[in-house]
Amino acid sequence: MSEATVDVADLRLPGRDPEGDGRADDAPLRDDIRLLGRVLGEVIREQTGDDVLDLVESTRVQAFAVRRSETDRAGLAARMGDLDVRAANHVIRAFSHFSLLANLAEDLHHERRRRHHRRAGSPPQPGSLAATFAALDRAGLDPDAVARELAGALVVPVVTAHPTEVRRRTISLVQKQVTELIRQRDRMAPGEVDEAAWSASLQRAVLSLWQTALLRLSRLRLTDEIDEALRYYDLSLFRVVPEINAELRRALGERWPGSGLPTQPVLQPGSWIGGDRDGNPFVTADAVRRASTRHAETALAHHLAELVELRSELSMSDRLVTPTPELSRLADASRDESPFRADEPYRRALTGVHARLAATARRVLGRVPGGEPHAELEPYDGPDELIADLAVVDASLRSHGAGALADDRLARLRDAVDVFGFHLAGLDMRQNSAVHEEVVAELLAWAGVCPDYASLDEAARVELLSGELRLRRPLVRPGAQLSELARGELDLMVAAAEQVALLGPRAIPNYVISMCESVSDVLEVAVLLKEVGLLDPDGEDGPTCPVGISPLFETIADLQGAGETMTAVLAQPLYRALVAARGDAQEVMLGYSDSNKDGGYLAANWALYRAELTLVEVARREGIRLRLFHGRGGTVGRGGGPSYEAIRAQPPGAVAGALRVTEQGEVIAAKYGEPDLARRNLEALVAATLEATLLDVEGLGDGAEEAYALLDDLADRAQAAYRALVHETPGFVEWFRAATPIRELAELNIGSRPPSRKAGDRIADLRAIPWVFSWSQARIMLPGWYGTGSALESWIGDDPERLARLQELHRRWPFFRTILSNMGMVLAKTDLDLAARYAGLVPDEELRARVFDQITAEHGRTCRVLLAVTGDDHLLADNPSLVRSIRNRFPYLEPLHHLQVEMLRRRRTGDDDELVRRNIQLTINGIATALRNSG
Repeated sequence: MSEATVDVADLRLPGRDPEGDGRADDAPLRDDIRLLGRVLGEVIREQTGDDVLDLVESTRVQAFAVRRSETDRAGLAARMGDLDVRAANHVIRAFSHFSLLANLAEDLHHERRRRHHRRAGSPPQPGSLAATFAALDRAGLDPDAVARELAGALVVPVVTAHPTEVRRRTISLVQKQVTELIRQRDRMAPGEVDEAAWSASLQRAVLSLWQTALLRLSRLRLTDEIDEALRYYDLSLFRVVPEINAELRRALGERWPGSGLPTQPVLQPGSWIGGDRDGNPFVTADAVRRASTRHAETALAHHLAELVELRSELSMSDRLVTPTPELSRLADASRDESPFRADEPYRRALTGVHARLAATARRVLGRVPGGEPHAELEPYDGPDELIADLAVVDASLRSHGAGALADDRLARLRDAVDVFGFHLAGLDMRQNSAVHEEVVAELLAWAGVCPDYASLDEAARVELLSGELRLRRPLVRPGAQLSELARGELDLMVAAAEQVALLGPRAIPNYVISMCESVSDVLEVAVLLKEVGLLDPDGEDGPTCPVGISPLFETIADLQGAGETMTAVLAQPLYRALVAARGDAQEVMLGYSDSNKDGGYLAANWALYRAELTLVEVARREGIRLRLFHGRGGTVGRGGGPSYEAIRAQPPGAVAGALRVTEQGEVIAAKYGEPDLARRNLEALVAATLEATLLDVEGLGDGAEEAYALLDDLADRAQAAYRALVHETPGFVEWFRAATPIRELAELNIGSRPPSRKAGDRIADLRAIPWVFSWSQARIMLPGWYGTGSALESWIGDDPERLARLQELHRRWPFFRTILSNMGMVLAKTDLDLAARYAGLVPDEELRARVFDQITAEHGRTCRVLLAVTGDDHLLADNPSLVRSIRNRFPYLEPLHHLQVEMLRRRRTGDDDELVRRNIQLTINGIATALRNSG
């Protein structure tokens, strides 16, 4: 390219430091970004011409000038508003691709820095197992206490399919090509890279990216979401999860041998995709069967393929080694008559193991993934039988000095079968309590037990349901004429019972009750489980049910009443017997999303903390083991933020060796797309769980009750301020729907689930995910901060001693520090000047000003008081990597926001051009990509 052309090397992505204040160790990042920007610029020129590239480049220059306060933002907004729809499309696509490539460069840079620190012998980073075990070693823990606290230890990341992942899988695959090319260059010494060939490959990858549609033509189907989640097993989880479990087992055993530590895999995967039907009409009985079958197919295909590889590797001859008698018997039972393997007992034994597992696959799936077995043998009844056979192989190898072989692929396969079994991941069921009530009412009426269950008060309902649970007989017979709702729910639960019978209880471990408020909400689910034969009220050893019932407390009021509700539930004799049959373990799920939408950021987080404290006390009093399931989303407004800090910020006793947490939408690819990422994120979950269980991380000592009382006061103040705006301001819903792209979001093909639980124009009817997503798009981020500033400022008043008290809590208390740190992150991403452009979409001028003025005032108040409490001079003093990211990335959001507002304005004033609609969707995609946590 000639020097006379536009300087495409200056067409920079986020990461290039136009002010020259980048850190020296970020130079490789800036180099990558300049390189990717140059290549993208060349592709734009070749594909669209100099005019488009000039437009893109001049827009970039103006956007940076705006961010440096060298020019007025209104000028860029006016310029974007003057573009015709096709020119706007070019700009939107260019800056969206900038963001995609910038994400890639940042991820590679983080990976590069971690690799450098490891090579340099730097101390292990917080959140790694190495750092955690070093901390445990310093604590001098009592072995008996460790064994007691870690009994039944379990860490389960549960993937969900909430509609916030705007990126297509195809785009991810192209990004992976670019990533691998840059990694390839990093691995090679200077001069080893064939620059011409390498550059041509990079050019082709970026060209492919440019010519691939960013948006899907149709909405994701549930089957697509199931398959999308499963690809992360091959990408990382099959390798990383067994490795972490093995490392954890070794580290615990070395420190506390023979102390009764857990023998089961601590880290286990879970899923909601195909079982979560709360508000999703596409989750049916067939969906449950599809999800469970695809899970089993993925696990069995992996195990079968590994057996084939293992059989190839274990070529030892019994002319040279002496296998154990058990191994010889396993070989003889294989029916492998090949003369070529007559002296190869391990290959013959593994041929038989493969044949038995193939027979298992045929029984479960109706076919065998991969090659057919050499003979028809009996299937395994369960993964324990396969593990036993593999243990025979292991013991025999060690008996003749081949322990190194036993510690390689065989060990990985044993660990994989141990954790993934034949079911792969536990599929939770979830439904709203209101649906259970309606279905149970219909069944009771059909059976002649109670004609009007809905009219009963709570005491009468509990008495009636308790009586039903003592009886084995079902309420309805097969073929009974029921409503579509009742028939669908029963059919779905029948499908769940089938999967438990086929794959074992780990296949469907839990039934989650959304919006649980009462004892009857829990007993209604128990009745439904009994109806399909999962709950047996009169088993040989008492009542049994392989599926645990998990109440989900979501609103502020429900969280405040969670302890009382669970006390009453556990007072039911039959239910308490069911808990006893499950090892005296009870799971309770806590909802971060709806509690935030209900009462605001600070009130919701404190209600969650208080609920955990109360539930811990209930568990202690009742003599049960509590396992909390945290329904966290990707954004701070939905419980997001760094997992390690969040888990360590839990109240004393709330973790107790066990933790389940949702992983959703856009964060799944970010956390599990590659082995290095997956290991870092999964280690953080396990490490934080160990620390929160075994160490005193709260740090409040005797001052805990005083601190709790202070937060009670602050939460009440914050909730009042939040509800005054969101729930009590006339016209607020109208303002929200006009000032954010919430309506247009529903048209974006990013998930199978509808954006609302039911038709309605109330905030309560709207799902928390699109609620948060919409605020993010408008750069207001309201769910992550609103109300906290009013609470802190009104409590402090003019009293310096009160400010000092909050500063002390910030230093000492991980919960309070994490809350404020996450809020600082959200406030730093908020841009009220851009938000004002969105507010301009509200047609009623008086309403526009009335709501936006409240938001503006609270934002300023919150920033001021946050800095006063933390003692920092800027919002991200504790997050330098995000400072760099924001400085580099956010200028490239400017055009996307201005064009989104302009396209929304055109669309809402009657412009029905299809390209206008597509441009809106592309801006939603680009903004979500750049912000990296959308819903």
